[in-house]
Amino acid sequence: MTEPSKALSQKQCRPCEGGVEVLSRSVAETLLAETPGWQLDAQATSIRRDFKFKHFVEAVAMLNRIAELAEAQQHHPDLHLTGYRHLGVVLTTHAIGGLSENDFIIAAKVNSMIDHGGDPV
Repeated sequence: MTEPSKALSQKQCRPCEGGVEVLSRSVAETLLAETPGWQLDAQATSIRRDFKFKHFVEAVAMLNRIAELAEAQQHHPDLHLTGYRHLGVVLTTHAIGGLSENDFIIAAKVNSMIDHGGDPV
């Protein structure tokens, strides 16, 4: 679970090849409160946030920034660029078939990127 003294955006993802417990819905909802703009799916197995940018190039730039973050953290979201300026980001921990703290760490880091230079409409 998350340490209350350390913000999710300041944490680092831990390697997960399975053997980690899937977060319960209640824990996921608690962590969701720390990641504004993200939505929990009906099964509580993934979170999603959608962004709309003014221009295609801005959407692609954000997609690339998220890809670099994901690679550095070794925790990779599903990224969906549609309608030339709509970016959907879906997080789940594939190795365990549900949510782990890593998903919320990436979500918080994406939120920090948006707060510091991303420019969604």
